[in-house]
Amino acid sequence: RLGLERADTAEKALTVIVDLLEKYGQGGNCMESHMAFTYHNSFLIADRKEAWVLETSGKYWAAEKVEGGVRNISNQLSITTKIDREHPELKEYAKSKGWWDGKKEFDFAATYSYVNTARMTTTRGRYCEGYKLLNKHKGSITSEVMMEILRDKESGINMEGGFMTTGSMVSVLPQQPHLPCIHFFTGTPDPAR
Repeated sequence: RLGLERADTAEKALTVIVDLLEKYGQGGNCMESHMAFTYHNSFLIADRKEAWVLETSGKYWAAEKVEGGVRNISNQLSITTKIDREHPELKEYAKSKGWWDGKKEFDFAATYSYVNTARMTTTRGRYCEGYKLLNKHKGSITSEVMMEILRDKESGINMEGGFMTTGSMVSVLPQQPHLPCIHFFTGTPDPAR
């Protein structure tokens, strides 16, 4: 929200977020219950001309400029070796922890998470299922298609139970500046409603 308030481009919003992350860190409970449950955050940041994926681990972060195709995020790190911007100490910190030897190609997701990046798009899970659904419609994605993807319960995109989907948003951002941007928000926790 602060990126939206303080920036007029996607890349400037990315800078706002990483500057706040550097200054204040991140945290807070992700559940309303008394159980402590926290995780690090990922963001899709887009404007009419460009889109970025920003993923964080503590105060460290990596950002990937989306150059084409489809891109999604979901409760795991997904930026691998294509890193367009990064925390200035990202690699040195990984070396100091023994997570990366400094010789092989740096892979953010492999270094900063427990997920095997080779299996990330082949195993069942929200990230993989979202990627499959987006690829199925690649080249013909409309707001209606996005709404259907966000309503999909079988894939786990629309979660039920202890961890419920609490809201969904679909935005149409035309490249032509004279056309209005359109944003759709769910009015209930379950986007299937």
